[in-house]
Amino acid sequence: MADKLMHVVVYTDGSSRGNPGRGGYGAVLSYTGPDGVEHRRELAAGYKRTTNNRMELLGVITALEALKWPCEVELHSDSQYVVNAFNQHWVDGWQRKGWKTANKQPVKNPDLWRRLLAAMEPHRVTWLWVKGHAGHELNERADELATRAADGLEGELLEDEDYRR
Repeated sequence: MADKLMHVVVYTDGSSRGNPGRGGYGAVLSYTGPDGVEHRRELAAGYKRTTNNRMELLGVITALEALKWPCEVELHSDSQYVVNAFNQHWVDGWQRKGWKTANKQPVKNPDLWRRLLAAMEPHRVTWLWVKGHAGHELNERADELATRAADGLEGELLEDEDYRR
């Protein structure tokens, strides 16, 4: 990896109307280009039947997959499930134990955890927890995108095929 990576700030959120129920994710990516101009990109999608945790994970995955080259990523999420999985090294333990928890139960959403690990691979990701609904502009925008997506306002609701399995 190059020593000087582009710095990207990402805010993500997931939402579900019922758990399980209709759900959506939102992501806001922000970076300053070589021209010195701040650029922002927003991503969102909704699903017919899913869970809040799956949407939290998909918001992060989609944001990382949208990056076209290796980046230094400052990733903000109000999901302690997602942030602690990395900051508390839960994912490392799950992998060592064959995707089992400390009490030997199967990890939920292993399809998305594997996809997230692959999406992280080219990047240097710093995980930061942000309190939800606390007035932070980009977190509030990610929340708005996620809830609008869950309500079908960001396009047609998709099938979360892996949730159904």
